[in-house]
Amino acid sequence: MAPRKWAVVLSLLVLFCPTGPAQSRHAISTAQSEFLNKLVVAATERTHHIVRYDPAYVGIPYPGGDVPAVTGVCTDEIIRAYRAVGVDLQELVHEDMAQDIAAYPHKGQSHAVLDTSIDHRRVPNLMVFFSRKGEILQNSTRLEDYFPGDLVTWDLGGKIDHIGIVVDAKSPQSGRYLVVHNIGQGPKMEDVLFSWKITGHYRYFGPNR
Repeated sequence: MAPRKWAVVLSLLVLFCPTGPAQSRHAISTAQSEFLNKLVVAATERTHHIVRYDPAYVGIPYPGGDVPAVTGVCTDEIIRAYRAVGVDLQELVHEDMAQDIAAYPHKGQSHAVLDTSIDHRRVPNLMVFFSRKGEILQNSTRLEDYFPGDLVTWDLGGKIDHIGIVVDAKSPQSGRYLVVHNIGQGPKMEDVLFSWKITGHYRYFGPNR
């Protein structure tokens, strides 16, 4: 093939085969896909609940503990969605922190202290857990990099962390997948994927998947 034709072929390969971590849902197994589908259904169901935003510390049982059903914050919607499909993040986060507590942040403390009532309800801890036990994906601003079941964290400004889960409904205006989250008015399904600075993007299929 003539050099000029090779140059054209190579340029097309670069254009249509971008480098970087694969974002496609096609790379996951059937079992993983089915799990994410169930997780999306559970997350969407959460939008039918009336929840008063309440960040107060509450002592709860372990494992399987939860704050009162009528209260909660952004992390509680993630925890409740996963629990609905048989995954207890309270227990899993605690077990991982107990094994390697130095890997986790500890706000306002000179050393980390385990607390099964609150550890799993903190966005930074969930970010560490999902990065250790799930898949870390790109923090991009491309629609095609996000799929139903993906977990996204944001910085709302002033180092205020937030978390939500991408679901399979799309905005008719933007074409973006909607996100189930609780930013102060209970669990809502909204077009907020790119509303704030993305700080994390994960997939977590639960243990042993």
